[in-house]
Amino acid sequence: MPSTRRRPARRSVLVAATALATLLPVLGASAEGPEARADQRQVMFVGNNWEGTADVIDTATYERLVRIDVIPDRKERMAEIRSDPDKLAFFLAIREFVGEGNDQYVDDMFTNHAGTEVYVSRPSFADVVAISLDSHEILWRFPMDGYRSDHMGISPDGTRLLVSDSTANVVHELDTATGEETGRFASGDSPHENAYDADGARILHASIGRVYTPTDREELGPVRDTTKGERYFQMVDAESLEILERWDMGAELAEAGHEGMSAAVRPMAIHPDGRLVYFQVSFHHGFVEFDLEAGKVLRVADLPVSEEAEGTPREEYLLDSAHHGLAIDPTGTKLCAAGTMSDYAAIVDRETFAHTIASEGTKPYWSTNGPDGTTCWVSYSGDDEVVVIDYATASEIIRIPVGDHPQRVRNGVILEAFLAGDEAATPGGSDAGAGPGAPDDAGSAPPPSAAQPGLPATGAPAAFVLLGLAGLAGAGALRTRRR
Repeated sequence: MPSTRRRPARRSVLVAATALATLLPVLGASAEGPEARADQRQVMFVGNNWEGTADVIDTATYERLVRIDVIPDRKERMAEIRSDPDKLAFFLAIREFVGEGNDQYVDDMFTNHAGTEVYVSRPSFADVVAISLDSHEILWRFPMDGYRSDHMGISPDGTRLLVSDSTANVVHELDTATGEETGRFASGDSPHENAYDADGARILHASIGRVYTPTDREELGPVRDTTKGERYFQMVDAESLEILERWDMGAELAEAGHEGMSAAVRPMAIHPDGRLVYFQVSFHHGFVEFDLEAGKVLRVADLPVSEEAEGTPREEYLLDSAHHGLAIDPTGTKLCAAGTMSDYAAIVDRETFAHTIASEGTKPYWSTNGPDGTTCWVSYSGDDEVVVIDYATASEIIRIPVGDHPQRVRNGVILEAFLAGDEAATPGGSDAGAGPGAPDDAGSAPPPSAAQPGLPATGAPAAFVLLGLAGLAGAGALRTRRR
């Protein structure tokens, strides 16, 4: 096991207002991904979760430059899973209850500043890997303590990588050069989003609780909330990994007059001034404005709800996500929200919360700024497309076909030399370089179990799935398995 310099952090009893006041002036959002040098290409990485590939898109031409197989070690990983009953149980439970009947091969991605590596969290394989952007080989691998990896975060200097360990309730800090663990901090149930501030001094982190439980019906009232586990919004010192502040956002929302809203903070966007943060919460069609210095909710934005979403019971929401994807432009005047259950992306005026539906598509699952901040990139996971939206006009620029179930979209760079031998593909063009989960000649992807010899089909292994679900819900000792 990698050596660890720091112990898991606990909430400090010495958090002072003066400490928060000192850090907040520099807590503005960090630019996601490095700027390209002369020998690099500015690109966007699109993670095709159910396919196990990453598409590299040129931000100027919108061409797909290359498709990277992010699970080249799949046979080895599957042999490991099949040989361990508890790993198999969780693998199948993740497929059934989190992946909508599909395996989850890529959740999050970031490149290094050199443009030579990409770091990928792979939920079904419960790990993070570094992959060479030249050879596409795995350079290092870090397994989770638990059974599923999730959202990540990278420091502005590119040297530290955070990864949420879903079932172990911790966030690991890794050295991007070696993959060694350099620290960790405690979280609630199902650690999720991680965001560094502009200078890398502080981290905002949220845990979302048990979003896969079916106990969300309105008639259950307050009881339904007790099944979700511990959900926190945390401010963490990036050097010591000490938790500086921890909020129960459900209580904060109730205090501000918004009773009954979830405590589970989903994607977030930090205003450039560093004082305000905007975030989505489970089941809410919109987002929340929160003052980090005052520690209070200021406003709640309500965005449109489609007729179909209006008629959808809460327990059928996609992992409790009414909305999942939020970005703010560099001027701090407009936000870009992914309306997951209502099938749209909206540009929202930050001052008035007036909105424009800028794009429509099936199951938008992430939004992030393009490299110059004038565009918002939204993944339509149900359409296998990424849409580029112009902030100024709140309109689509282009739709780019990608792989199966795109989720995370991230800014990055790649060395030009690595692209010399790759066949560029225009949007909707060649599938050259496609990974193992790419569509077959008939244009249809294989069923989830087809690529996993020796595993039962989705829905069949009831005992294993129930065992895994029990572990996901925190019942039993499996959730604290050590590597």
